[in-house]
Order: sequence, then structure tokens, then C-alpha cells
Amino acid sequence: MASPTTPIAVPVAISKEERAFFVDLGARIAGLRKDQGITQVQLAEQLDTAQQTITAYESGRRRVPVSALPAIARILGVSVEQLIGEEPKAAAKRGPAPKLQQQMERITRLPKAQQRFVMQMLDTVLAQAGR
Repeated sequence: MASPTTPIAVPVAISKEERAFFVDLGARIAGLRKDQGITQVQLAEQLDTAQQTITAYESGRRRVPVSALPAIARILGVSVEQLIGEEPKAAAKRGPAPKLQQQMERITRLPKAQQRFVMQMLDTVLAQAGR
């Protein structure tokens, strides 16, 4: 039996609308992740969680914690609003990040050795273009 200070987890039923939201959110996460060329394992590592957790999020079997949304959005290169399926307001619309910026963000997530390789390639191309 739990002591008075030990919290007991009580399952909370969710509505059909909430379930549909989390299924759609999971599908968006999966699609964006694949578009960025990120594996479930890589996303899990960046979120400090298990790959099985990402699978559960993407399938809608598990709710994505609100606290994880900013990190997931940042990793996938979108706003939290886009991640949850909200259309950005016209006045606040920044538009998608330029492709070069998206690629630079992806490069920063690579291991250091691969980052150095990319930088060497860029230096070579830029040196040739400067001739």
C-alpha cells in the first residue's frame, strides 16, 4: 500500500477529440522528422528519451507532454503552433525558414566530426567560387 506521501498515478480518460489531436500530432511529428532526415533514435537522443517513446508519440498511443513541444518543434525546425497544427496568424507570419537556415540547423545537430567535414566542404566550394 502507498504511504500518504507517495503519489498514486490515476489513469485519466481522454475524449475522442483529444485522442484525435494526439494521433494527428504524432503523424505531424513523424512527417516532419522524416522530412528532416532524422530517425526516431536520433530524435529520442535529442529529447533524452527512449525510441519506444517516440514510436508511441508518433502512433498517438501516448500523449506528448506539453513541456516537450518547444524542444520537438526546435529540433524539427518548426514553430510550436505549426507542430500542433495551428495556422500562423497572418500578421505574425514569418514564413518558413530559408532552406539554407534549415540546413544549418540540421548541421548543428550532427556529430562534431561530421560538422567539421561539412565545414571543409563548404570552405572548398567557397574558395573555388572566389576564384
